[in-house]
Amino acid sequence: MTQLTTETVGTGPRRVAFLHGLMGRGKNFTTVAKAIGDDFTSLLVDLPNHGSSPWTETFDYDEMAEMVAQTLQADFAASGPVDVIGHSMGGKVAMRLALHHPDLVRRLIVLDIAPSSSRGNFDHLLGSMLALPLNEISTRGEASKALAEAVPNEGVRGFLLQNLKKTDEGFAWQPNLTLLYDSLGTVMGWEETHESFTGPVLWVAGEKSTYITEADLPVMRALFPRVRKLTLKGAGHWVHSEKPAETEQLIRVFLGSEEGNNGR
Repeated sequence: MTQLTTETVGTGPRRVAFLHGLMGRGKNFTTVAKAIGDDFTSLLVDLPNHGSSPWTETFDYDEMAEMVAQTLQADFAASGPVDVIGHSMGGKVAMRLALHHPDLVRRLIVLDIAPSSSRGNFDHLLGSMLALPLNEISTRGEASKALAEAVPNEGVRGFLLQNLKKTDEGFAWQPNLTLLYDSLGTVMGWEETHESFTGPVLWVAGEKSTYITEADLPVMRALFPRVRKLTLKGAGHWVHSEKPAETEQLIRVFLGSEEGNNGR
């Protein structure tokens, strides 16, 4: 069994697992997890090929969902199903987890991603990271400066550079960057399935994001008959980091709602 790296935040009686997006890590949800820590105990998961979790030979959403399932079964969800929140790539993993292991997932929140969404500029972002001459860089400031022309947005640049790891030989990328870059077609894709998850699902779109369109709704309804769509005003793709207070509120309302507690 493969155990993924996790961190537990909060002491509340309810249990919720967070799954991050491409080039992220579990700690990206720390702010929100701390904010709900009175009501929820949160498990922040480093997904495969990210953070401190193991690398895999190929990128496969079902394999990733199975590794998350094994991690949850080992401890966090050992006494019963938990709520799961996934953003972007992590949203796709969360959806596959709910479809394949409905016994592990009580309620699901999917943040700004659709099953077949292929939007975003990650080809450029990951390519720019791979092109960075790490052997010539001695500080994070130098790395940021070297990446600034290709990635001028300071927030996005900082998000990417969280993945730099200091080693005895200098800086290195902690995620399995080459595999992720070579697998972007799969990352942006979705393997068709005729399964469905009948538990409550909240599907959150950022108002300024292009990752979810009206054309995605029939696909989501086929997979998740009890899906509810909500658009978070003023938010782009990274809804939880751009609108943490609003994200905290929707988590509290949906996961504590009567619908959410009616089971399947």
